[in-house]
Order: sequence, then structure tokens, then C-alpha cells
Amino acid sequence: MSTLALTDRRLVLDEIRATVALSIPIALTQIAMIAINTTDVVMTGQLGPRALAAVQLGHNLYFPMFIMVMGVLFATAAMMAQELGGRHYKGVRRTVRQGFWVLLSTTIPAWLYFANGEWILVRLFGQDPTLAAEAQPYLDGAMWGVPFMLGFALLRNFIAAHSQPRPALWILLVGIGLNAALNWILMFGHLGMPRLELLGLGIATALVHATIFVILLVYILRNRRYRRYHLLVRFWRADWPRYREIWAIGLPIAFTKLAEAGLFAASGLLVGLLGVNALAGHAVALQYAAIAFMIPFGVAQAATVRVGLAVGRGDPRGARLAGWVAMAVGVLIMLPPSILFATTGKPLAALFLDLNDPDEAQAIAAAVVFLGVAGVFQLADGGQAVASGALRGFKDTRVPMMIAIIGYWPIGLGTALLLAFPLGLGGVGVWSGLALGLAVVWLALSWRYHKVSRRLVDQHTPVG
Repeated sequence: MSTLALTDRRLVLDEIRATVALSIPIALTQIAMIAINTTDVVMTGQLGPRALAAVQLGHNLYFPMFIMVMGVLFATAAMMAQELGGRHYKGVRRTVRQGFWVLLSTTIPAWLYFANGEWILVRLFGQDPTLAAEAQPYLDGAMWGVPFMLGFALLRNFIAAHSQPRPALWILLVGIGLNAALNWILMFGHLGMPRLELLGLGIATALVHATIFVILLVYILRNRRYRRYHLLVRFWRADWPRYREIWAIGLPIAFTKLAEAGLFAASGLLVGLLGVNALAGHAVALQYAAIAFMIPFGVAQAATVRVGLAVGRGDPRGARLAGWVAMAVGVLIMLPPSILFATTGKPLAALFLDLNDPDEAQAIAAAVVFLGVAGVFQLADGGQAVASGALRGFKDTRVPMMIAIIGYWPIGLGTALLLAFPLGLGGVGVWSGLALGLAVVWLALSWRYHKVSRRLVDQHTPVG
């Protein structure tokens, strides 16, 4: 075997190790974040399928708004990684500060959106007025945690860009326990508190987000490695060029994430037209799909960092390799959940709903069927997530946005509508449309990555 071949093999193995080492704590952090929501779903299930359906409706509004603003903040991950790769440390500080400006400037619009959630659900999406009214108290409480949740995401990007994501994981593990305790107290009226049910659930969510943000901020401000950045010094000083750059790179990411999150939210609204039991089953299946998605979501963030660091240090071949390695890891890592969902739907549904309750039998049956379809599209879901993350490392966001919008909506949602109603497949048709949209986006983003990374390599290859 030639020395060149051995060198190439070593580079690949080194990149795999680096990607996996960074991906695992980020993915576990994402799982810990979704575990907070999973705890909410499990404890809400104790109030019955109707409460579960109401929270799902509220979440259908909450999540797209959150994911859109967080999508803008994803730009900071790519920007910080490239700055660190080029050893431009002042640029890292500027990016973090203006990231805070971005999330603060979106907070009031987000609050107004959530405060009118019931009206939006009924007037714009045609949902059951009674169920929408039951969802509003959850939104009334949860909306106050939005700036803290976004702030935590920004600070997590900061430490991940330094390849040190573990502190966020430990903090979130504390948050899981705190969330369960606050739910128990506020939802069910323990320790002398009134029984607030879904309003209590929302308040608990906001309190948890505020707590984990403050803990991570204090950790960064006191840590010797990060203290040199002086992140909050002259915090109110304007830096409009960097602020505009975050929006310029981040808005396409936001619309990409909104297209994806909106597809799943729209699927919930479509299933909601089929009845409470179908929606409760959909909530269970979607929860498992969301948990599984946190794994490639973590790999995608690692891909952004690895590609961005290589671009920043002027290594296009290393950047190209980093993206392909991350994409391979992201797809392979989704094989276990794919098999699990396809083969063990009923035991999984039993963790959320009571198998012995005849009133919940239809919801369980729907969850099992939906999980079977979810098992089919896990590979595509992982592939498209990591491909998008790798492209972000190049700051390539506009074309991926167009790919996502076309793939998720005209193709994905259009197929879901066609299969669900004119063809009479109901919820299975909705979930099949999701699968097709994800697969199309995966293939298109992979091709886009090949073109972008190849072009950068060619530009840096000497002629002659």
C-alpha cells in the first residue's frame, strides 16, 4: 500500500474520530433537550388523550417559531467555527454579542404570536375551537421562556465551536429533573400550589429554560478559557455589519428549518382533522421521531463546526472530507431507530398511553401505524439533516433553503394531502408524504454538497 493511500486512510479515520467525538455530546445534549419535552408529553398523558392533543396543537405553533429563530442563530455556529479556524478571536466575540441582539429583537414578535395562538389555530388552521382554547394556557406560560431557550442555544453554539459541548449536556440533565419536579408541582397542584394543568406545564417549561440559560452563562463567564472573550462587556454597543451578516446567512437557514418544522406542524394540523385519537397517536409517534432526529441533528452541528474550522484555516480538501464523513455517520447512526420503530410500535406507544384502557385503543393503534412509517424515513431524515449542516460550514444557505422549501412543501405536503384525503389513506397518507419530502431533500442536498465542496477544492488546486 502506498504512503499516499496510508495517509488518506489516516486522514479519514482521524476525521471519523473527531466527528464522532464532537457529535456524541452534542447529540446527547439534543436528546436531553427533547427529553424535557418528552417528560412533558408523558406527564400530560396522565391528564388524558384530550390534554395530550391540546398540547400537541400548542406545540405545532410553538416549535416552528422557535426553530425559525434558532435557525438564524445557526449562522453563528458557522461564523464562529470559521473565525476560530482562522484564529480571529475578536470575530467570535462579535458574533456572540450580535447573536444576543438577534434573539432579543425577535422576542416581542414571538410573544405576540403565542399570545394569539388560539385565534391562529381556529381562524387560520380550522382547528377545533374547544381544543384550541385548551391549548392556549400552555402557550401563555411557555412563551416567557423563549428568549432564555434561544440564549441557551446561542451559548451552546459558542462552546461547541470550541469543540467543548459537554457542559451544556450536564446542565440539561439537571434541567430534565427540574422540569419533572416543576410539572409535578404546577400541573397537579402539589406542595400547596394550585392545580394549573396545562398552564402549569407552560410555566414549568419557561422556568426550566430560564434556569439552564443562567447556569450556562455563569459557567462561560467564570471559565478561564472563555473569560478572555469578555462576552458581556459593552454589550449594548452596536455592531451592525456583524448583525446584518448573521441575518444574511441565518435567514435562509431559518426558512429551511421553518420549511421542515412547518411540514411536521402541518402534518399535525392535517391529522387533527381526522380526530382526537389520530392526533394523540400522531403526537406519540412524532415524539419518538423527534427523539431519534436529535442524533443526526447533533452530527449536523458537528459537521458545521468541522467543515467551518477547515474552511477557516484554508483547507478545502479537509472541509470536503469532513462533510462526507459526517454525512456517512449521520445515515448509519439512524439504522437502529429505523429498525426499532418498524418492529416495536406497540411497546413504544405503551410508554405514553394505557394499553388496558379501551378509550385509548384507537390512539394506540394509530401510533403503531405511524411509527411503522417513521421507521422507513429515518435514514432520509438523518441524511438531509447532516447534509444541511455540512453546507452551513461553507456558509452555503440560500440554495439549500430553496431545496428544502420545494422538497418539503409542494412535494412532501402535496403528497400528504393527496394520499390522506382524495385517496383516503388518512394518517398513513400524511406520514408517507413526510417520508417522500425528506428523501427528495436528502438527495438534492447531497448533490449540492458535492458541487460546492468540489468547486472550492478546484479553486485552491494549483494549475500546471
